[in-house]
Amino acid sequence: MRKRIGIVFGTRPDAIKMAPVVLELANRPEEFEAVVISTGQHRQMLDQVLEVFDVTTDIELDLMRHNQTLNGLTRRILEAMDSLLAETPLDCLLVQGDTTTAFAAALAAFYRKVPVAHVEAGLRSRDLFQPWPEEANRRLAAVVTKLHFAPTPLSRENLLAEAIPEEDVVVTGNTIVDAVERLLEMQTIEYPLPAGVPDDGSRLVLVTSHRRESWGVELENICDSILELVQRFPDIRVIYPVHLNPNVSTTVQARLVNRDRVHLVPPVDYFQFLSLLRRSYLVLTDSGGVQEEAPIFHKPVLVLRKLTERPEASRMGMAKVVGTAREVIVREASRLLSNEFAYKTMAAGDCPYGDGRAAARIATALSRWLDGEQPILHSSEQFQSAISEERVAI
Repeated sequence: MRKRIGIVFGTRPDAIKMAPVVLELANRPEEFEAVVISTGQHRQMLDQVLEVFDVTTDIELDLMRHNQTLNGLTRRILEAMDSLLAETPLDCLLVQGDTTTAFAAALAAFYRKVPVAHVEAGLRSRDLFQPWPEEANRRLAAVVTKLHFAPTPLSRENLLAEAIPEEDVVVTGNTIVDAVERLLEMQTIEYPLPAGVPDDGSRLVLVTSHRRESWGVELENICDSILELVQRFPDIRVIYPVHLNPNVSTTVQARLVNRDRVHLVPPVDYFQFLSLLRRSYLVLTDSGGVQEEAPIFHKPVLVLRKLTERPEASRMGMAKVVGTAREVIVREASRLLSNEFAYKTMAAGDCPYGDGRAAARIATALSRWLDGEQPILHSSEQFQSAISEERVAI
């Protein structure tokens, strides 16, 4: 008998990472009926992503409000999901990642005794306020989750350390690798440089910084480090898509506007961003998602945070957590911009976050689990071997 699976997301990153799962379930119509639910937190950005991946939502909750609070959003998701689950019987609800949608939807399903499966489970920074509120969302969702899809062996270890039963954890890889590889096959990420950025052979340094933890002095330090780097290295151009939040844009504009070889560009869509990432030489970011995406393209990453819940790339030498102190950022970026051996060493290696087959593993494990069988477990050795042997070269 086919199993009815709810798949809920609200933000653009949610949709990107869930799209491969939706498509994989659709490829198994004899096993699954997917019900795609959107809470609409990133309405316009969501539509574009879903159109490119050819994913259609079945239920639109439209819960986004101007200047919304986390408390207000959580309440609306709980109420809307409770009504939906009362009217729409599901065999399982799939949630993704660390968003308020993931936590609140999982809690609503738990209250209705609908089993929850968590995609991208087990990421931990061990600091509730870094990143905030994502770290809490992950941990809270784990409490009510029945089947945990850990993207890496380290994520699995994190869950086992929290007394999650071993049989409830499946190492799958991260679906972001599935999504990016699909986009590469579709040739949807070939874009020229943003308007005003000369395509003159300069080495491109891609910067993203918008997290709440970076607002204020930390963001000022990041901007000052950018100025020092362009002064030291006349062959680089910095491209910084600036978040529209005034806590970000006001600081960045005040520090960096009209500076030579510093290009402040409006926010770009996901496909344009991947094109920039692919063409960049070095990446400076406080984004969790970019930490996963950059290794797919073998781009060294300096993480502008004190802690990361995605340490796998750092442990493999493909990224480095540098914090937000100006002198540290300048020192580490200068080393990579001036030392070819250091750069090539950091750019080498396979992506530690997946091999492009995460969605298939999720669907197989979900099918077995819902049929009362033990999900197929992938050990650390098996998973790392799969990455080495099967991953498509980019």
